Amino acid sequence: MRRPRVLLPALCAALLVCAAVPASASAAASGAEPAPLAAALRTATARAVADGYPAAIAYARRGDASATATSGSADLATGRPADAGDRFRIASNTKSFVATVLLQLVAEHRLGLDDPVQRWLPGVVSGAGNDGRRITLRELLNQTSGLYDPTTDPAFFAPYLQRHDMGYVYTPRRVVAEATAHPPLFAPGTRWNYSNTNYLLAGLVIEAVTGHSAGREIADRILRPLGLTRTTLPRTDPRIHGRHLHGYDLSHRDVTVFSPSYDWTAGAMISTLADLAAFDRALFAGRLLPPAEQRALETVPDVPGEDGYALGVTRSTVDCGDGRTAAVWETDGGGPGFTSLSLTSAEGRADRQLVLVGTVFDLGQDLRNERPVPASGAFGPAETAVFCD
Repeated sequence: MRRPRVLLPALCAALLVCAAVPASASAAASGAEPAPLAAALRTATARAVADGYPAAIAYARRGDASATATSGSADLATGRPADAGDRFRIASNTKSFVATVLLQLVAEHRLGLDDPVQRWLPGVVSGAGNDGRRITLRELLNQTSGLYDPTTDPAFFAPYLQRHDMGYVYTPRRVVAEATAHPPLFAPGTRWNYSNTNYLLAGLVIEAVTGHSAGREIADRILRPLGLTRTTLPRTDPRIHGRHLHGYDLSHRDVTVFSPSYDWTAGAMISTLADLAAFDRALFAGRLLPPAEQRALETVPDVPGEDGYALGVTRSTVDCGDGRTAAVWETDGGGPGFTSLSLTSAEGRADRQLVLVGTVFDLGQDLRNERPVPASGAFGPAETAVFCD
């Protein structure tokens, strides 16, 4: 659904902490000298559950050393323990897959980043001062289009939160129509503002260019070549199939069954720790894009309001203490029941990674601009264990 950028300190505080915790988490490690990674993840996941997440799972890698850890219950109704291989909704981590496909099409000379949206979607972005002739594909991907995001409006979610019709279907074009019924927030390319509308349009462009569904293009270009067999892009199916985590709101009401239709290419994908980590490793190691398109992926727009967001990925840093930082690439997501964060080192050919998942995201709270995840302690050793020497 959304990229909870303003909530990441709360998310990371919940998942990464310094305090000692009961030995209630499970961990597994491989490669050379994995013990520090396993210990850091074990601490993080156990404390996340103590702070209110029904389950927390994590993956970390430094070079050839890797570890996973889990804590809590995948399903509160049955008490089944969380497993590192459980599937979960990755929400706005989806955007990096979509940006990658569009950039592959650029590399194939089938479209250009500076093509106007109007070229591929005639008449779709119009009305109320919106003009698809003035918005480029690059501006969709780097969130500088100025298009309104209807998924920030509580009324948009009335079918789910008020009528409890968890299978209710929004089509991408209907969401875009609701967005373009509002005036633009600013002239295209002049400011930065996160809008899921941009990535719904990106999905529609993929389909217009290729003649195939966006899900098929993602599968053919990314999932099958990388062997990501447990990652999917559902369009309307509200259920997560196969072994999976259940997602909850802050009252621990199960919200796992929830239509992905409103989110689609902005945030509907389902994956696992291993699949998400494998994709990010390939992406940031330069295995999915030629050099020119890789540079484009990693270019942050120079506009007011930008927070490091490039094309579906974010340039960020990890605080290593004593004024030292480590540069990382970040993708993240928060949507009904699930919050996740994936960090990959920006130097060293993606040789360090950390993926964290917690099974709470309270959509109602988020729409009221209130904290949608459990309050927790401070940042702890997991990020430094992975990214700091």
